[in-house]
Amino acid sequence: MTTIVWFRQDLRLSDNPALSWAAERGDIVPVYILDRTGHGPYEQMGAASHWWLHHSLKALDQDIGGLHILQGDPATLLRDLADRSGADAISWNRCYEPFAINRDRNIKQQMQELGLEARSFNGNLLHEPWHFHTKAGGPYKVFTPFWKALRPNGAEKPLPRPKFKIASQKSGDTLDSLGLLPKKPNWAKGWEDEWKPGEIGARDRLDGFLEAGLAGYANGRNRPDKEKVSRLSPHLHFGEISPRQIVFGARLAAERKASLERESDKFLSELGWREFSYHLLCNFPDLPEKNLRPDFDAYPWRKSDGDLAAWQKGLTGYPFVDAGMRQLWETGWMHNRVRMVTASFLIKHLRIDWRQGEAWFWDTLVDADLANNSASWQWVAGSGADAAPYFRIFNPITQGRKFDPNGDYVRQWCPELSALPDKYIHAPFEAPDAVLEKAGVTLGKDYPLPIVEHANARKAALAGYEKVKKAD
Repeated sequence: MTTIVWFRQDLRLSDNPALSWAAERGDIVPVYILDRTGHGPYEQMGAASHWWLHHSLKALDQDIGGLHILQGDPATLLRDLADRSGADAISWNRCYEPFAINRDRNIKQQMQELGLEARSFNGNLLHEPWHFHTKAGGPYKVFTPFWKALRPNGAEKPLPRPKFKIASQKSGDTLDSLGLLPKKPNWAKGWEDEWKPGEIGARDRLDGFLEAGLAGYANGRNRPDKEKVSRLSPHLHFGEISPRQIVFGARLAAERKASLERESDKFLSELGWREFSYHLLCNFPDLPEKNLRPDFDAYPWRKSDGDLAAWQKGLTGYPFVDAGMRQLWETGWMHNRVRMVTASFLIKHLRIDWRQGEAWFWDTLVDADLANNSASWQWVAGSGADAAPYFRIFNPITQGRKFDPNGDYVRQWCPELSALPDKYIHAPFEAPDAVLEKAGVTLGKDYPLPIVEHANARKAALAGYEKVKKAD
C-alpha cells in the first residue's frame, strides 16, 4: 500500500503522526504544496516566512531523500499525484487557520469520493482547540483557567522517527522555482548566520536552550539584552519541532535538576499562550480582522502614513522601540518583551489601528503565525481575550530602563547612540547639549526627535478609550 504524506506546517520526520501512520501502511510519497489559491490577506505567507520556508524545505528534502515540491491548487495536485503514484491513501497533520480548515475538509471529502483513504492527525498542538470548554460550555477567554485545564503534568514521549521507503522518484517543481527568496535587494542577507531552519536546527536550538538558557528563564526572559529566550518560535511554527517534543525536553530537564522546575513551568506556560491563541482562533475565526470586543469598533483610530513608516523603520525617537523595529527588519525576529512595547507604541502612542501593525509583523517575522499574531495584537490593543487593560500604556522610556538597564540592546541596534551614557540611552532627548555633543549625536540629524510626546500621547489614547467605554 502507498500513502501520500502531505507536509504543511510539520516539516520534520520525528514525532510526526501523519508520517508514522503512513510508514506503517507501506511506501510513502512525501509532498509539499505551496498553496497558490488563497486570496485573503493572511492566506499567503509574508516575505520573511517565505525565506524561512525555502530553507526549511531544503533541509527536509535532504533529510527525507526525495520530497515532491508542487505549487498551485492542493486538491488538483493531490489528485494528480495519487493517479501518477498509485497511492491508495493520503495523510496529513492538521492546520487550524480558518481557511485551512475549510480547504482540508473539502479535500478530505474529495479524496474519499475518489476511493482514497484520507486521514488527518494532530501533530502541531498539545491538544485540539475544540477539546476544552468552560463549565458553561463556551470557549475560554481567560488564559489562567485555560492553562489550568490544559497544562501538561507529565512528559509524554514523542514518536520516534519512523523507517520508511519512498515509492517513487520526486517530481514537480524545483525549490528555486517557487521564488521564495528575495532577489534585488536581498534584504535577508546574513540571515543564514542568524538562523538554521530545519529539524536539525530546531533540535539544536532546543538542546542549547535547555542546557544554557533554561536556568534563570523566569526572570531573564524579559531582558532583550540577555540570551535567555529559546528563539524556537519559527521552528515551532513551521513544525520543525513539535510542542510535545518541547514539553518532553523541558520536563526531562526539570526531572534531572529540581531547581529547574519553576523555570520549566514558566517556559511551558509560554507554550500555553500559543495553545490559547489557537483556541481563540478556532472559536473566533475572524480574530485576525475584527475586534473580539465589538465595543472597540468605536475607537477613533488615526491614519498617518508618516508615523506608520517611522515606526516600521525604527525612527520614532524612542530608542527601545526603534531597537526592536530594527532588530525585526535585520533578523526577521524580535524579543517578546519588545514586541509588546513596540505594539503598544503603535496602538496607544500613535493610535494607529492594530491591524496595520499585525500586517507588518505578518510580512517581516520569520515566526509569523496567524493565531499568535492576531491574538497578541488584540491583547495589546485591549480588544481581545484576556487583554491588557487599555489604560495600561507602556512607557517606552521606563520599559527600556527596566529591561535594558545598561542600554546594551539599544546600543546593538541603534549604534548611532552607542556613546551616550546609560542615563540617557533610553531618552536622548533628555540629555543636555554637552552630553549629546560629546557622544557625537545631533538630534534630528543623527537620530530623530520623538515623533510624539509620551504624556500627550497617553492623554489622547485614554480619551479615545472613553469612547469605547461609552459604546460598551
